[in-house]
Amino acid sequence: MSHPRSVLLVDDSKFARLLVKAFIQSRFPAWTIDEAVEAGEAQTMANTRPYDYFIIDFNMPGKNGLELGGDIRQQHPQSTVALLTANIQQDIQNQAEALGMDFIAKPPTQDKITAYFSAREQAHD
Repeated sequence: MSHPRSVLLVDDSKFARLLVKAFIQSRFPAWTIDEAVEAGEAQTMANTRPYDYFIIDFNMPGKNGLELGGDIRQQHPQSTVALLTANIQQDIQNQAEALGMDFIAKPPTQDKITAYFSAREQAHD
C-alpha cells in the first residue's frame, strides 16, 4: 500500500466531517485527516502544509465548494480535490469537472468513501 496520505475535509457540518473522517480512518488508519469549517480556514491550512486530498462541501458560508476548489486546484495542482455535495445537478458536476475536481454525491457512505480513496490510491501506484 502507498505511503500515508493527508486529507483536509472542508464542510460546515461537524457531523458530515466526523462521518467522512471515520470512514477514511477505517480503511486508512495511518492517514492524517484535518478539518476546516469554511473556505478561509481551509485556505489558511492549505498554505501551512501540503495535503494530498481535499474533500470540499459545496454549500458553505463564504466561498462555495466550487470557488474554493478552483482556488485550491490553482494553488496546489499536485493535490486531488473532490466536491462532496448533495447538490447533484449536472451543471454542478460539469463545473467541478471543468475545474479538475472529482465529484462525490452525498450522503457519504462507508462504501462510497472507501471506494473513492481506494480507486485514487490505485491510480497513484
